Amino acid sequence: MNAQNTTQNAWSPEDCDRTVAALQNADSLRILVVGDLMVDAYLLGRVDRISPEAPVPILRASLRERRPGGAANVALNLKALGAAVTVGGVIGHDQDGRDLQKALEEQGMDSDAIVALSDRRTTVKTRVMSGGQHLLRVDEEDDADLNREDAQQFLEQLASVLAARSFDAILIEDYDKGALSPMVIDGLLRMARDRNIPVTVDPKFRHFDRYRDVALFKPNLKELRDGLGLLWEDGDEQAMDQALTEGLNRLQSEWNPDTVLLTLSERGVRVKTPLQDVQQPAHPREILDVSGAGDTVIAVATVLLAQGLDAVSMAQVANLAGGLVCEKPGVVPIDLSTLLAEVRRLPIQA
Repeated sequence: MNAQNTTQNAWSPEDCDRTVAALQNADSLRILVVGDLMVDAYLLGRVDRISPEAPVPILRASLRERRPGGAANVALNLKALGAAVTVGGVIGHDQDGRDLQKALEEQGMDSDAIVALSDRRTTVKTRVMSGGQHLLRVDEEDDADLNREDAQQFLEQLASVLAARSFDAILIEDYDKGALSPMVIDGLLRMARDRNIPVTVDPKFRHFDRYRDVALFKPNLKELRDGLGLLWEDGDEQAMDQALTEGLNRLQSEWNPDTVLLTLSERGVRVKTPLQDVQQPAHPREILDVSGAGDTVIAVATVLLAQGLDAVSMAQVANLAGGLVCEKPGVVPIDLSTLLAEVRRLPIQA
């Protein structure tokens, strides 16, 4: 049976009840998050004038903040939804790494699957902001793939954690920072298959084609375009839609995911299964900052799919959650009570 491409707005009372129940039941889940851990640092202040030394703004700094970022922010989203979370990744033998691990533990998450490596530094992204607007971002990182020895150490730590506890899902968050080398990806997927644990993936370009036979594959538009080499002229919506349809069909055929959730920014999301291809529009929002929206989408999608919610309802609510976090500056996790209220307000169109 061929999948049908439609725009889907239907939302029944039963859809709402099932989704609310799944969100409220998130505290029954244990999820392993594996990926690129980083520190999101912020230098906040006010710009009043331009520098006399160069045509650049002068920030009068007033506040510094540091938050768990990357895969660690995905973990924070899962924790905010109520799930029990174990975090896996690599950090450096440095103060940034120690602070990050401590921050996760203070949030009540297990850090047993985190490995500290002496030959890498902890990734730190520093955003310089004024009035909620980004002025500059500074990245400090080592992003080469893990070497064989480090990858083996990481896999052994993951295997130990998987042997010690049962998990309802494994969420892989790839930021192309090297923790998810081909060896790590292949080994982790093999361990998940052996234990029959569903895997959800938020991919990046470098190893886009490595994630096979997963429960959920969640690229954004750029990742799908680059990962599959799709071509269309900017502004040609018809050509883009045709290319996306061909790309999603190819992805389903060659990668064999149960579900593909394609995020399309202001265009909403598109969810593809072997039997459905449904596009859902974005929910109107006052967008302040899109940073971290994808982290929220994959976290909410994982919680819902781990409980068997249908793909279209999952996409609807993950899309809604991603828009909600865009209303706040900086990278912030979803608020469960706000999400539940918004789900209950979705218009019923049975």
